[in-house]
Amino acid sequence: MTNKLVLANLKHRPVRTLLSLLAIGVEVCMMLTLVGLSEGMLEDAARRATGVGADILIRAPGTSLISMSSASLSEKYLSFFLDQPHVRIAVGTVEQPTGGVSTVTGLDLAEFTAMSGGFKFIDGRPFRNPRDVIVDEYYARQNNLTVGSTLKLLNQDWNVCGIVEPGKLARVVVSRQVLQDLTGATGKLSRIFLKLDDPENTAAVIAALKEKLPDFPIYSMAELTSLYSVSNVPGLSAFIGVIIALGIIVGFLVVFLSMYTAVLERTREVGILKALGASPFYILNIIFRETAVLAVAGSALGIILTYGSRWAVMTFAPAALTQKIVPDWWPIAGGIAIAGAVIGAFYPAWKAAGQDAIEALSYE
Repeated sequence: MTNKLVLANLKHRPVRTLLSLLAIGVEVCMMLTLVGLSEGMLEDAARRATGVGADILIRAPGTSLISMSSASLSEKYLSFFLDQPHVRIAVGTVEQPTGGVSTVTGLDLAEFTAMSGGFKFIDGRPFRNPRDVIVDEYYARQNNLTVGSTLKLLNQDWNVCGIVEPGKLARVVVSRQVLQDLTGATGKLSRIFLKLDDPENTAAVIAALKEKLPDFPIYSMAELTSLYSVSNVPGLSAFIGVIIALGIIVGFLVVFLSMYTAVLERTREVGILKALGASPFYILNIIFRETAVLAVAGSALGIILTYGSRWAVMTFAPAALTQKIVPDWWPIAGGIAIAGAVIGAFYPAWKAAGQDAIEALSYE
């Protein structure tokens, strides 16, 4: 009987109910989308780094793994690493930010092909001219590029000579020497990738290199993948926490306003229930059940909306953003939304339960 009454109350005011559901759904969607973007973009960066086919990555001392630092590693280290035991191929790259989270990679195509097997071309060809640029499928789709298009990059006009499958390094690739000269980093590298004669020798080679270059960050590719996480990006965890806090506030305010308005509108109804013998606990039970239904249904709506946000990201910004569906966060986001809703409903429920039956019946 109580459940039927709760559902009848929600159906009786469909517009307010739908708006409450939508607000809670947006709250949940906002949290899940932010976490999905954070994890998705980091996983994509790790996937593209490991797509090189290397066994070891070396960076210059004092540089960051996540944020692209300027090229500061001498090209002379390539020959040094090639002289080390078990090292078969050494590839140096230059990473240059182009705005936001986008970067362009400069590389020697012959070295890269020897290490990874090269890019898989969907259309076009490799570099031939200094102003040739290769882009991946996502970047081409987002920017409406085809082979032969002109791309404005680093204040220069580039000719799109090839479109490749995504998954290796940056989404935009140019000649290493050309990028070095353009950015004033002639003879400098951002990263060096090493391919060994046998991956089983990775730990031994890393140990030997750290003895000779103690200040250099040196990783196996498996270790590199584990470092691409939300906790390793400065400020990202705090940012997610702020967004979640805002989500709780939004959920609290929406449910508070909805339930407070509902209590005012149903003052006479509450009076009738009390006149029929309903206890304050019964009134509280009705209000909190309505809140729980709104919160659970709104959370489910929010989860569904994340699939829509992922579709929008992959359709309109596949090169700039990558969103991952995060089922492990569904109960967390849902729990936060339900907690905020229950807190928001507390005062309206307490107010309804404390109403005097005679005053409520005389309410206009």
